[in-house]
Amino acid sequence: MTYATMADRNAIENEKTWAERNLPVTTYGMLTETAGKFPDRNAVTYQLMSAPDAKAETLSWRELHAKSTQVANMLRELGVGETDVVAFMMPNATETVLAFVGGQIAGIVNPINPLLEAEQVAAILRETNAKVLVTLRSFPKTDVAQKAAAAVAMAPNVQTILEVDLHRYLTGVKKLIVPLIRPKNPVTHNAKVLDFNKEMDSQPTTLQFADSTEDRVAAYFHTGGTTGMPKVAQHRFSGILYNAWLGAKLLFTEKDVQMCPLPMFHVFAAIVSFGSSLASGAEMVLPTPQGYRGEGVFDNMWKLIERHKATFLIGVPTAFSALMQRPVNADISTLKLAFCGSAPLPLELYRKFEKAAGVTVCEGYGLTEATCLVSINPPDGEKRIGSIGLPFPYTHVRIVNVATQTDCATDEIGEICVASPGVYDGKTYTETAKNADLFYPGENSPLGKSVQYLRTGDLGRFDADGYLWITGRAKDLIIRGGHNIDPAEIEEALAGHPDVAFAGAIGQPDAHAGELPCAYVELVDGATVTEAELLTYANEHIHERAAHPKHLEILDELPKTAVGKIFKPALRKLAISRVYDAALAKAGLAAHVNAVVEDKKRGLVAQIAKTGDVSEAEVTTVLGSFAQAWEWSA
Repeated sequence: MTYATMADRNAIENEKTWAERNLPVTTYGMLTETAGKFPDRNAVTYQLMSAPDAKAETLSWRELHAKSTQVANMLRELGVGETDVVAFMMPNATETVLAFVGGQIAGIVNPINPLLEAEQVAAILRETNAKVLVTLRSFPKTDVAQKAAAAVAMAPNVQTILEVDLHRYLTGVKKLIVPLIRPKNPVTHNAKVLDFNKEMDSQPTTLQFADSTEDRVAAYFHTGGTTGMPKVAQHRFSGILYNAWLGAKLLFTEKDVQMCPLPMFHVFAAIVSFGSSLASGAEMVLPTPQGYRGEGVFDNMWKLIERHKATFLIGVPTAFSALMQRPVNADISTLKLAFCGSAPLPLELYRKFEKAAGVTVCEGYGLTEATCLVSINPPDGEKRIGSIGLPFPYTHVRIVNVATQTDCATDEIGEICVASPGVYDGKTYTETAKNADLFYPGENSPLGKSVQYLRTGDLGRFDADGYLWITGRAKDLIIRGGHNIDPAEIEEALAGHPDVAFAGAIGQPDAHAGELPCAYVELVDGATVTEAELLTYANEHIHERAAHPKHLEILDELPKTAVGKIFKPALRKLAISRVYDAALAKAGLAAHVNAVVEDKKRGLVAQIAKTGDVSEAEVTTVLGSFAQAWEWSA
């Protein structure tokens, strides 16, 4: 059906209540329905290599149903019940999808980012009390197996490790060489190690236990900082299937093909992309274990779209930016739309992509805590560039004045708060204490009863036509290419240096990644340390490479509030001025940042002053690649 305006959205919601939609109760129930409707259509396709003619493995919906059932049976045989946790620490592969689905059928599935350090992985395994871990067998050019073994040694609750050997995807000479160069993986844990595929293949293709009959927690996704213990969000079947229903109702049919080079440990790929396929019957293509990070993926992406006849491209701003550095060298006429999330899409990048690829980019908004989807620029309607579109049917959004806890007026900025079938009232996180002060009471919800509204930590506003705009982040997270970085890790590392009195970390604008970590430091009296020395110190003491500051600057005194808290808006203004001035100078334009001001609707805006002959088009070409707005100085 057409989905173009708020009237279309409201019409869908007014057709019937959410309960009257009568969806299956479980993921397995929905998979069974879809496999029954489209048994021989492609469900999931995976390529280990990025070449357009590389070997690809495809499962039909009948095959995906059968193998997911086998995985669920295997896990039950290993002692996994409805409240037990099956973690997977995997790059993308067919087995990753099977672990995601089978883990939900048998118990609670817990995807873990394999880029995390072993200590963080172990902390997640302990927090969730995971009983089984699915991960890689030792393989060249990856340390996932070694990291998993080290993590399990620190998480004795893990009883079984199921290993996936990527060797089965290889062909030719590589298939012969890998066994000879396979890295060693010394075992220092007590968990039983089994072969994933061997154990799966020994199981029957009919479910050997009764599927769940009621809604329950089906998945854990970690979110938040990059130091210590990330928070773990709880996803129920109802939230997962709500996301799936949205994809089938508004976007996809069984004839569509999603090109999804995003990791299955992230909600965008697992809940939104795969979920949409699960309900609609659309095919999902996963190119290479690392998706967009994989070798040759950007160089081959247009040809991969041609090969698989993709109709939708799923991505983030950094990916679209990288694709714009490659010519469109294939027939991509099947492509209908591109979907972008995780971080703001700069206006100039939007225009470049639309012109080069000939398709529109739809920006959307979601968050792990809400089981993801919240809003989207309507596929059939006006895309207001820079906005995150209209709330989905059955998702209600309030813009709340934090001081008064009342709803804000049109165009008034407040905290974005969400109620939807994806929000788990009062139980968002596994750790009870982390749910304190996370909700506001509401009147009515999409479920037709009084509920609590999840506080997202994002600041935003509604315009007069119901479009939602994000203007800032109350939580101060740095979002680098869609990856959340907690500034506290950077600040704590720098605070450990004896010459540092105060440190403030923010995200500075970046044309490719959206934001990059940046730090400002105030020294103790008499200190002699240099900026270069502090940068080296920070990088040595920050565990995750993505959080290493790309710029560090010593100030005589950091800006602070009346109570002594570092005032980060002032630091952001410094960073915007520095980055924009450098970009203008590099382009040889006679202009500079005169000031950075706070705009009621747009957030921080750079005011540009001319120092010579320069046009608006020239400045737009340079600064349009950044997410923050600019205007001429008065």
